[in-house]
Amino acid sequence: MDFQIPEKLYYKIGEVAKFTGVKTHVLRYWETEFNTIRPNKSRSNQRLYRRQDVDLILHLKDLLYNQGFTIAGARKKLREKPAKNVVEDVDPSTAKADDQLALPLAGACDPKIFKELRQDILRLKKSLETKP
Repeated sequence: MDFQIPEKLYYKIGEVAKFTGVKTHVLRYWETEFNTIRPNKSRSNQRLYRRQDVDLILHLKDLLYNQGFTIAGARKKLREKPAKNVVEDVDPSTAKADDQLALPLAGACDPKIFKELRQDILRLKKSLETKP
C-alpha cells in the first residue's frame, strides 16, 4: 500500500473499498461468507467498518487474490489461528455467557482487538439491560 489509512473510529464502505482495492459489492458479499466481517450500521443503514475490519479485509484479500485460497479455504485458514490469540483473562472452560459471545472471534483477531470487541459486547449488553 502506498498510503496510510487515516486513524478514525469508523470508515464507510466506499472508503474501505478505496483503501483495500476491493469493490463495494465484493465487500458486501464477503459479509455473507465470513461471519467475522460484521460492520456496524448507522441510523441511515450505512455500513461502518472499524480498523480491525479493514485489517481483516486486507488479510482476506491477500488470502483470496494473492495466495489463491477459495472462499472455503480462506474461511478454514481464519479458523486455524493459533490458540495463543485468545486473551489471557478469558478461560474458555470457565467463561461467562458474555465471554461466550466473544470467544468465537478470539481466533480471528489479535488479542488487543479481541479485548476491544469483548468490551463492546459487554457495553452493548449493559445498554440493553438499562433500556425499559
